[in-house]
Amino acid sequence: MSDHLNVALGLAAKGVPVLPLRAGKVPFGNCPDCRDNACGGRPNMKTAGTCACPRPCHGWAAASTAPATLGSREWAATWRTAAAVAYHPAGAGLTVVDLDHATAVAWACTALPSTRTVATTRGEHWIYRGVMRSGNGVRPGVDIKSTMAYTRYLGPGAGTVTALPDAVRSLVEREETTPPRQGVDSSSPARAAWDRSVATGCRHTTTFVRTGLQRGLDRILAHRESGAGSAAYGVARFTAKQHAACPGPCGLQRLGEEIVAAAVTVGVPEPYARRAVANGLSSTWRLA
Repeated sequence: MSDHLNVALGLAAKGVPVLPLRAGKVPFGNCPDCRDNACGGRPNMKTAGTCACPRPCHGWAAASTAPATLGSREWAATWRTAAAVAYHPAGAGLTVVDLDHATAVAWACTALPSTRTVATTRGEHWIYRGVMRSGNGVRPGVDIKSTMAYTRYLGPGAGTVTALPDAVRSLVEREETTPPRQGVDSSSPARAAWDRSVATGCRHTTTFVRTGLQRGLDRILAHRESGAGSAAYGVARFTAKQHAACPGPCGLQRLGEEIVAAAVTVGVPEPYARRAVANGLSSTWRLA
């Protein structure tokens, strides 16, 4: 057996669907029967088909955990000439943040929670537990590999795999913010501002809280084209950390309402904004 097949069988035994890659880090081409999707495609593809081709056709959709498939005669030729092993992250319940260069890695170190990392030729793969939609170029040098995607296997990496955070989901499920229509927030109920009456256990002064919040709101409002949802998550998370040592209550729910309102103002759908803010507030502190 080839070294690549041995690696593939080891991964498959752990429930990771694998496939061979040829030179250029791309899957092998479809066989004549499947070329140009003449077979209709596999059932697990975006356009569901009935293809049951025994060969490694259809790229990521061919990834398998079955030793009989991986070691079959139909796959033998591809393993003999394979240049690498790939896996289908979502099939293993994972999402890979592919960081293509040092600048992208530096961004991840400040914006994302730590998790298992794997060194690549130019950057790193950050592996999270959870499945989401894939997307390329979600930020400069950043791709997301999960559903309907494959990524090269470059070793087990280091660190503990942690849960997929909202900060990663928001990179693909972006809110596509645009300058809102006049009165975009008119359907939302009036939101009461934070005051000391809802923060009887807060250790901070009113000036400290309001100044910090305003800086956060200004940051959200600056994202008028895209990224306001991610900014809202970050502001909510930072706000929660500021109050982590307070006995509470600190009125975090009221502060969260103001953060949601700012995100909605620049075009973030309210359900998305509420989810991002709730995740940010609960990441370090109870909703008090």
